[in-house]
This record gives sequence, structure tokens and C-alpha cells, in this order.
Amino acid sequence: MSQKKIKNALVSVFHKDNLEPIINRLNELGVTMYSTGGTQSFIEELGVPVTAVESLTSYPSILGGRVKTLHPKVFGGILSRRELDSDVAQLEEFEIPEIDLVIVDLYPFEDTVASGAREQDIIEKIDIGGISLIRAAAKNYKDVLIVSSRDQYDYTLNLLNEKNGVSDLEDRKYLAKSAFNVSSHYDTAIFSWFNNDEGNFFKQSITQSQVLRYGENPHQEGVFYGDLEAMFDKLHGKELSYNNLLDVDSAVNLIAEFLDKPTFAILKHNNACGLASRDTLLEAWNDSLAGDPVSAFGGVLIANKTIDLATAEEINKLFCEVVIAPGYEDAALTVLKEKKNRIILVQKDVVLPSKQFRTILNGVLEQDKDSKTANANDFTTATKKEPTVEEINDLEFANKLVKHTKSNTIVFAKGEQLLASGTGQTSRVDALNQAIVKAKAFGFDLNGAVMASDAFFPFPDCVEIAKNAGVTAVVQPGGSIKDQLSIDYCDANDIAMVMTGIRHFRH
Repeated sequence: MSQKKIKNALVSVFHKDNLEPIINRLNELGVTMYSTGGTQSFIEELGVPVTAVESLTSYPSILGGRVKTLHPKVFGGILSRRELDSDVAQLEEFEIPEIDLVIVDLYPFEDTVASGAREQDIIEKIDIGGISLIRAAAKNYKDVLIVSSRDQYDYTLNLLNEKNGVSDLEDRKYLAKSAFNVSSHYDTAIFSWFNNDEGNFFKQSITQSQVLRYGENPHQEGVFYGDLEAMFDKLHGKELSYNNLLDVDSAVNLIAEFLDKPTFAILKHNNACGLASRDTLLEAWNDSLAGDPVSAFGGVLIANKTIDLATAEEINKLFCEVVIAPGYEDAALTVLKEKKNRIILVQKDVVLPSKQFRTILNGVLEQDKDSKTANANDFTTATKKEPTVEEINDLEFANKLVKHTKSNTIVFAKGEQLLASGTGQTSRVDALNQAIVKAKAFGFDLNGAVMASDAFFPFPDCVEIAKNAGVTAVVQPGGSIKDQLSIDYCDANDIAMVMTGIRHFRH
């Protein structure tokens, strides 16, 4: 039969928030309830009749509560197939009640790990009975309704109210699917803790999701898996799109490199088209926009300081998709909200994952996040000429930016401002020439500028072109068997070159 009336229920949960209305409704429907420990006490305090599981099994809770429900009289009542006469006969023989509803959640394993608890405390939060009950009830969804999380309490209460204690096969199958989602996520969390990134296994489980308007293009479906509310407070605007999220991710990772001076970045298609660090945020905004005011249209903007009114008024002159900052002055927020679709986000202080992965072919690639950024202390001067203090400052600035730009890439900077970049080119020479053309197009003088490259120079052609454009200092990882060719050219042409030993390919 598709419809099943709930006559007997097993209720044993860790989280009792919002459980009371369900217990009261089950009582109104005349459902017999079985329970254990704290949940039993909770039900009794509501004045609702409840039978201890120990009375059903004739066994007490043992081993400090580790074994309470693991008994044939419990699991037999859950797993019995009502349409099989042999199963029904065995229930009668051993006086086992059919259990039609199981409300069970799991010990908070992930919260316990996150709290920094001792190993033994974490081990004790590995649920055994709960996970077994959930899997048993979900397996027998044709006859049993399983509620495996407090997130399902509202759904369950509505079901009890609307259908008066009767469930349809569709209801039971939906909750069974949810139950296996809960159990698989739980097991993945436990495995990840034991594994500690040591084994060659790929397991990921994210239970929160947000359906996007579409994917990268309108004909593609898109979903974000994760908790955006943990990352941002959304103050205004439409929902983030797939492409917005890619740019926002790039923006957040880039701005994390700039912690001290007020800094503004403008991103388009995952690359910075504007970046500047200044004494005030308004100056940083104006100079980041000057880097490429054409590409900035429809871009994603991010600041590392609270946005004030003066800066907001300048931003408001530009059409942009997203603005991100750690905070906003009230007057600034009023101005930015004048564009109804503009997405305004407050970035929270969140630790980002240390691993990255992407699907390719018929599998998945995983790698450590590129968390290394060389600074002046890591620079090794390869040339006879040492860079000046000002050049070292700009080399650090440019090297931070080149790390977050699509390969092959070349970045020009001067006075802590992005002058131009060549991005995503198949040739490093092409990237360099692209950057020179862009710099000239927006009126920048490259004399005295520095150049950063994401990878080594196999030939001296790049430093020769850069010299002719006015560049006086270069930062690159080094590592080519022909490094000396570029070094020799720099020595012969009064250019300072430093090496970091860290390549920053980004594909």
C-alpha cells in the first residue's frame, strides 16, 4: 500500500529544539512512542506517554550509553516488510511492534571537531546507534517514515497536520533520500578527520546548496554548493550568478594579499583590470579605475577597508555588478543602494579551504591551494644591479598580482598601481606585448615601471622588449636552464632582476 498510518514511533534525538510540537501532534494522533535517555525524559516532561526502549528490549542501556537501541526488537520493528507474511509472523512470534516512524538525529561530530576537542571526546561523538537506525528506516522506506535531522522537523510537522498521521510513498521516499544524504555526509566527515589529508582518496560532501539562475551560459544549469551566508552578509541587490561567483572568488583571494594600506581591486573574468594601494580608499579607487576604465564596466569591485561616502559616490558613477568590502559607512551604503540590482556584500573573516579541485575528463584533479607569496625577504637578486627601495615595493606589489592572474601573464606596476597586464596568452611574449599596448592605450608611462612574470623566461626576448618599453626592474620565479641569457641581458642594459623560486601558473 502507498499510504501508511503511523501507529508506533521511535524518537531518540540529540537536538531537541522544535521537537515539542511534533511530540504533541503524535500524542494527539494516538501514536505509541518509544524513546531513550534524554529524549525520553524530554517527552515525559511534556506530560506525554512514552515507553522506554529498555522495556521493549528487556536490556538496559549499557557501556555508558554506547549501546541502547542496537537490538532485534528495535531493528526488527523497523526493517520488517509488512507485505511478507513470514516477516509479520516473526514479529508476532517475538512480540516485536511494527515501527512506522523513526525520528533520530546524529551526535554533532563536526561541531565537536571544530571546537578543538580532545581525541577521545571526538571519538565518542561518532554515532553508532543513530546512524544504524537512520539507514535501517531509510532502507525500508516502503513502510517507514524516517526523520534524520532537525532541519526536517517543520516538514514532518506539516505532514502530520495535513495528512493526520498518514504518509504516502512519495513522502517516505523523499525523507529516505534525505536520510542517506545525512548519513553519507556524516561518514565523509568522520573519514576526513581520520584521513587528515594523508591518503589518496577524494571525498567531498556539502549539504547546503543554492540553485543559480544558470551556469556559465544561459543554456547551462548551475548550482553553488556551500554556505554563502558564512562568507558574506548580502545587504542589497539581485542574486549572485555563476559568473559573479567566479569573479567574487578571484577578488576575495586577491585582496587577501593586501592587508595594510587601503587597497581597491576591480576584476573582470577572474582577472584584475585595476588595482592600487594608497593612503586613502578614495585614492585607491580612483587609481584602480584608471588602470582600465573600459574593462571595469560591469566588473566586481573589492576593497580591504570600510567604504566611506566619498568613495561610494565615485563608485556610483560606474556600472558594476558586485561591491565587496569589510564594511560600509551608512551614508555610503545609501548611495550604493541607488542601483537596485547592484550586489553589495560585507565580507566576513572566514578561513578558506586549503585544497582546490575541479572535474576533468572522467575524474577529478585536486591540489593544495597556492598559498605561497614571495616578499622582499624571499627575493634573490640575480643581476649586478640591485633594485631600489621603491622598485622592491613595486616588485612585491606586482608579484602578488601576477599570482592571481591567468597564465601566461605579465604585469606592469609603478607606485603600487597596476598599469597594465597581459592575461591568458599562449605565449609570454604575446602577454608582454598585450600589456604594453594596454598601458599605452590608457596613457601610462612605463619608464621606471617594474614587470612581474608568473613563470620563468626561457629566452631574453621578454626582458629586451620590457627594457625598450621603459621597465627598470623585473621579478620572476627563475628556474630555466637558460636563466643566464636573461640575466646577462639585464646586466648589459642596467636592469635589476630578482627571482623568487616560486612559479604561479594559473589555468
